Amino acid sequence: MSFFALGVNHQTASVELREKVAFNPERLTTLLTEQYQHHKMNDMVVVSTCNRTEVYAMAENADMVLDWLAQTNGIDVKQLSNHVYRYENSDAVSHLMRVASGLDSLMLGEPQILGQVKTALALAKDAKVVSQNLNQIFEYAFYAAKRVRSETAVGSHAVSMGYAVAQLALQVFSQPAKLTVMVVAAGEMNSLVAKHLAEMGVAKILICNRGRERAEKLAQEIAHRVEVEIIPFSELAENLYRADVISSCTGSLYQVISFADVKAALKKRRYQQMLLVDLAVPRDIDSKVESLDGVYLYGVDDLQSVIDENLAHRRQAAVEAEVMVNQLVTQLVTQQKINDAGETIHHYRQQGEQLSQLELIYALQRIQAGEDAATVLQEFNHRLTQKLLHPTSILLRHAAKDEDPSHFEWLKENIQDIFENTRQVKVKT
Repeated sequence: MSFFALGVNHQTASVELREKVAFNPERLTTLLTEQYQHHKMNDMVVVSTCNRTEVYAMAENADMVLDWLAQTNGIDVKQLSNHVYRYENSDAVSHLMRVASGLDSLMLGEPQILGQVKTALALAKDAKVVSQNLNQIFEYAFYAAKRVRSETAVGSHAVSMGYAVAQLALQVFSQPAKLTVMVVAAGEMNSLVAKHLAEMGVAKILICNRGRERAEKLAQEIAHRVEVEIIPFSELAENLYRADVISSCTGSLYQVISFADVKAALKKRRYQQMLLVDLAVPRDIDSKVESLDGVYLYGVDDLQSVIDENLAHRRQAAVEAEVMVNQLVTQLVTQQKINDAGETIHHYRQQGEQLSQLELIYALQRIQAGEDAATVLQEFNHRLTQKLLHPTSILLRHAAKDEDPSHFEWLKENIQDIFENTRQVKVKT
C-alpha cells in the first residue's frame, strides 16, 4: 500500500471540469459510507473546494484512485487523466502539507484551506474510512501548517481586498469587538469584507443593499458569528453615523455617499473617527470627505498597492515555508521508517524468543532424563547460537555474491560494530 494524492485544481483544470468533480458534504458522506460498507477503497480523505478536488488515499496504485474519482462523477477516465496531478508517498505528504499551509492556493497563504482540510478529514472519519496511518499523516500536515503560519510570514500580509479591508480596520481601530461595520451593497467583494470582519469579532454588521434577497443571503451566512441588521438602501445616509467602518462597492454610475452625508454623520458621532473604504469603480464615495478631520478614506488603488507589496512579502516568505515543509516531510518519512523497523525488530525478537524457548525445553528434558547437565548446557549454547546467527549468515552470503560489493562491506562493517559495542557493554557490567 502506498499513500497517494490525486486531484485537479485551478492550475490544471477549467472551472467547468472542476464543477464536474466537485463534491458537496452530503453527497460525499453518502459515497464514503458506501465505500466502507462495500469494503472497496476505504482508506481515503476527499478535499473539495471551489478551487480544487483532491483524493488522499492509501491504495495499491494511483489508477484505483483515478478510477474512483472518474466513476463517482460520471467522467471518462482518459479525459480526467489529462488534467489530474498525482503524487506518491513522500511527494504526496509534501503536497498535503503545502495545501494545508496555503502554499498551493490560488491566493498564496490564504487561511481558509486549513479549516477545509480539517473538515474533510472529520467527514471521512465519521464515515469510518480513515485508518490510523492516514490519520497520522493528516495530523502531521496540520502540525506543519501551524508551524508555517507561526514561524513564517506567508500568511501575515493582506493579499485580497476583503482581507485588506479587515486588516485596515485593525490598524485604525485597536478594539474590533466594539466596532459597528456597514457594507453598502452585498455583492461578492463586500461579502468577503463582511465575512473577514465577522471572523475578526466585530460587534455588529449593517447590510445596506438595493435588493432585500441578496442582503438576507449574506446575513444568513454571517449571523452565526456576529449581530446583523439589514437597512433599506433608501435609508443609507441617515444610518451612516452608526458605522465606524463603511465599505462600499455598489457598481453605481453615481456617488452614493456624499460629502454632506459624511459630514452630517460625523457630527452625529461627535466626531469619533470613521474609516471609509471605496471598492467601487466608478467611485461610490465623494473623494472630498478625506478632508474631514477624523475620516480615513481608502480607494481601490490605495488597497491594490498595499496588496501588491504584501503579495511580494508572501512570496518571499513562501520560500522559507517550502524549506520548512521539506524538512518536516523528511522527519515524518524517517519516523515512519523507524516505526516500520520497530515492527520488524519486534517480530524478529519474537522469533528469537521462540527459538530460545524450544531449545530450553529440549535441554531441560534431556537433563530430567539424566544426561550430564554441563554437556547439555554446552550443546544448548551451541545450538541456540547457530540458529540465532543463521539469518545473518545467509544475508552475508547473498551480499557476497552480489555484483555490488558495497552491500557486503556495509553489512560486514555494521555487524562488526554491533558485536564490538556488545562486548564493551559486557565489560562495563
